[in-house]
Amino acid sequence: MKRSDQLNLVKRIQALSDTGLVYAENEYDRERYEELKEISLKLLATMADCPLPVLQNFYMPVKDYPTPKVDVRGFVLNDAKEILMVKESEDDKWTIPGGWADVGYSPSEVVVKEIEEETGYKTNVVRLLAIYDKKCHPHPPQPFYIYKLNFLCTICGGALKPSFDIKDVGFFPMDKLPELSEDRILESQLEQLHKMVMDDDHVVYFD
Repeated sequence: MKRSDQLNLVKRIQALSDTGLVYAENEYDRERYEELKEISLKLLATMADCPLPVLQNFYMPVKDYPTPKVDVRGFVLNDAKEILMVKESEDDKWTIPGGWADVGYSPSEVVVKEIEEETGYKTNVVRLLAIYDKKCHPHPPQPFYIYKLNFLCTICGGALKPSFDIKDVGFFPMDKLPELSEDRILESQLEQLHKMVMDDDHVVYFD
């Protein structure tokens, strides 16, 4: 079994333990679900190379059914059909602008906000291009289960102005991409998104 498949199984065990804690009807069951969650977090910490206290703080006790995290990204091309990309301070690598979905914002509002915060550009959302389940793509192992929403956006104003957590911003042709932050985006995904836009393909990709 591949390491990524093992990691996904552990994530599933963790989600099942959270579900059990939500619906447990007695202390006997609750203790065992809590133990199962602790075991799954220790496995996640080892497999994803993430400190256990970080995972414990992130996976706080749940009061509702656990669901995946949502990452929202904007795919923006200039007139030369080059891709707008940002260099993350966290790993010194490049991705398309975006980030975690925020409570109180619609997906399109989040992507517009993230693009402006990270690049300085104001954008309009054209359409949804793809919804990626990270499990279905060769991203590096991560402790969280994530869906990635990718929107086609166009620049309508603003000016280049990177934020505090972005080291650089630039436009890159598809055949000359910089080193990618593969936790966030893969070359195969950029190729697919670019082709969908160039071919005017309006079928939304999913999974």
